[in-house]
Amino acid sequence: MTALKVTALVLTAIVLVPSGAHLLELPAKMALDRAAYFTVQQIYAGWSLFGVPIVAAIGANVLLSARLRARDPAAARWAMAAAGLMAASLGVFFAWTFPANRATGNWTLMPDAWEGLRRAWEYSHAANAGIVLAALVACAIAASRSGNRRPDGLARRASAGQECRP
Repeated sequence: MTALKVTALVLTAIVLVPSGAHLLELPAKMALDRAAYFTVQQIYAGWSLFGVPIVAAIGANVLLSARLRARDPAAARWAMAAAGLMAASLGVFFAWTFPANRATGNWTLMPDAWEGLRRAWEYSHAANAGIVLAALVACAIAASRSGNRRPDGLARRASAGQECRP
């Protein structure tokens, strides 16, 4: 179980790295003119590979939730919340970021309405930074809550000095 907790945490944290980078870049990138913005956008070639840890983080958190369900239902709900938030980040990506990428040919074509596409792209990434941070917090709560709890409550009674009969 420890390996699964660490895996879920690490995968979720890995997804926060590019999300956080986008958030921190936002003020400077919004100030760029058209030519400079399109030049800077080329640094993201290949970033589609970050879809792999997103899907893996969703899977790890779902699996963690399933494994925790009997032992600690509250921790299981936190893990499922982390998975749901990671899935929501994909929803934001496909609703706002991906259409901007398509309309600009991954920022190689300069349409006249580029500023609206830039706003959608930048602010959807900023929103995802918050969503992924919330997912990381939920995953951390799930991982830290779920110690050696047992569904019958024997461990809690034992730590309280009460008799533990099955």
